[in-house]
Amino acid sequence: MTPYRLRPLASLILASFAAPALAEEPVLLGEVVVTAPRMEEPLTVTLDPKAPQQPVPANDGAAFLKNVPGFTMIRKGGTDGDPVLRGLAGSRLNVLLDGAEFHGGCGMRMDPPTAYVFPETFDEVTVIKGPQTVRYGNGNSAGVVLFDRAPQPAQGVTGFASLMAGAWGRLDAVANAAAAGDKAYVEATASHAESDDYEDGAGRSVHSFYERQSLNARAGWLPDRDTRLEFSTTASRAEAAYADRSMDGVKFDRETYGLKLEKNHLGPVLQALKAQVDYNYIDHVMDNYSLRTKAMGNYMVSNPDRETRSARVSGDLALSGKTVLTVGADWQTNEHTLRQVNNASRAVADAYESLPRILDMDTDMQGLFGELRHELAADARLIGGLRLDAWSADRYNSTTGVFMADAGETLKSGFLRYEQDLAGRPATVFVGLGYSQRPMDYWEASTYNGILASGQLDPEKNTQLDAGLTWKSGALSGSVSAFYSKVADYIQTYSGSVASPYLSNCGMTMGGAWNCSGNIDATRYGGEADLAWRFAPAWTLRGSLAYVHGDNDSRDVALAQTPPLEGRLGLDYTTGAWTLGSVLRMVAEQDRYDVGYGNIVGQDYGRTAGFATLSLNAAYKAGKGLLFTAGIDNVFDKNYAEHLARDNSFEAGASTRVNEPGRFFWAKLSYTY
Repeated sequence: MTPYRLRPLASLILASFAAPALAEEPVLLGEVVVTAPRMEEPLTVTLDPKAPQQPVPANDGAAFLKNVPGFTMIRKGGTDGDPVLRGLAGSRLNVLLDGAEFHGGCGMRMDPPTAYVFPETFDEVTVIKGPQTVRYGNGNSAGVVLFDRAPQPAQGVTGFASLMAGAWGRLDAVANAAAAGDKAYVEATASHAESDDYEDGAGRSVHSFYERQSLNARAGWLPDRDTRLEFSTTASRAEAAYADRSMDGVKFDRETYGLKLEKNHLGPVLQALKAQVDYNYIDHVMDNYSLRTKAMGNYMVSNPDRETRSARVSGDLALSGKTVLTVGADWQTNEHTLRQVNNASRAVADAYESLPRILDMDTDMQGLFGELRHELAADARLIGGLRLDAWSADRYNSTTGVFMADAGETLKSGFLRYEQDLAGRPATVFVGLGYSQRPMDYWEASTYNGILASGQLDPEKNTQLDAGLTWKSGALSGSVSAFYSKVADYIQTYSGSVASPYLSNCGMTMGGAWNCSGNIDATRYGGEADLAWRFAPAWTLRGSLAYVHGDNDSRDVALAQTPPLEGRLGLDYTTGAWTLGSVLRMVAEQDRYDVGYGNIVGQDYGRTAGFATLSLNAAYKAGKGLLFTAGIDNVFDKNYAEHLARDNSFEAGASTRVNEPGRFFWAKLSYTY
């Protein structure tokens, strides 16, 4: 088990799971236990992370997002999975926490940005699918995810607390308290999460235990009703065991500081101004002995860190009564260093902190953007934007610190979307064309040899058409969206026992394997559909469907790391204070793959069979602000793995994936005041 236990916070939290008070009467098509998030605006899904979830409430950002149609999660162990949207992951999906973008420190993706997210500590999560915005940094090939807190707490003294317990020692706890007046506010939120190794459907223990703690605090000053100045800080620490590799994460320390200024109602043209500066530091340690049994000799430690500084300013301009233009600029710099010990004794490995940190890469990104919304008529609108980024990177030898090569690009992005409300019907149709350019990220440049003295990878260029329909009428609501994407210079990676003959940059790892990267051309298409139907006063049927097809046009084979067809059906019954529900998840087989090829998050291992799982849940509103929820996931104890799951050959044998948890029982209590 873990060498230290982070229990003090959990022992202080005696109340339970964070969820806002429910309405006395069920809201039409509302969910007491959220089972199928819906797209209510074109290409946008908005979620309440404090609302009870089914399957089991998420312990990190990726686990939370996997329930949104179009998302999948790459399983590595019990936590810290990578989110995948429409088959795209890594830096193709921008993740912002309270308006600030940052990236993990691990060179092997132990800590994507969502690893530092405990969902319930945020107030709202917004998903924007596709390259259909330019406000939130470079890239956005897959889309954008925004984890946000409310601009300020409600007046008076408020708060929430929650506690969840489940199988395999699962324990999550959250506590929040806030005080707000006319001129100022303060708020603090603490979280704790832990679990032992889980068992898969065959009863086999999976190396997957973890512990995490976080503390967020903020204070705001309101000199007048149109001005807000806020300072915030977050600190977190964690450790996690991984089933997909021979090393574990023994340290995930994060500290961040942010300052925001907002001014509203400035004048008839300049309506609002927003500015923020942020600092984020991640200190990560992984080794092959602290969290697992190991034979003597060959001790390894790696201690990367990443320092991110960023700033953003934007203004809303009312060009006319029907036209609003948001213009802004942002800047981000990243400095990544590394110190490591390989093939050493335990004593030498334990002394890794005495080694100097070696700078292995630094990057700089400066961007300008403008996004316009024009009302063509009361029932029609145009939304569009343009973005220009200047990106540069310097690469250094991670052992000696000697300069290796530099790279730089000027990157262009933009989109235009038309939305039309249908006459006489509560429905909106939309069509949008988006274009984004993305440079190679840290992992493509370093782990997969993308930036060498001999050259660099070309930036990725995604041209994507999105179209669909949303509607909400009485007892029925739903949406359908489809996309078609052509990606020039798609950045693909490879890992295997021999070098790839198709990718340009290859290098041998210390273990004797080959890591490669290169540019290809790709075609992708697919879409999502969701539906909620209240067919009787107490009964609601919910469903969703997601599909992605990907082709590697350069080799006329399947595009690696493409998830299979997935569908969900949920049925809810509400009577008085009780709600009972079920979720049937069905995933098709995936026989389109390209062994060894993929992206910075994972590679294909071969075909996967289809599967279906059933989850059951119940919710009881015990009083004002008090809610009890419970559930059973994977009711029939199905033994299965997701197609995108990481390899588990070191633990379970060759050509195996990390299996999903077996039957899981959980219960949660939430209180809001």
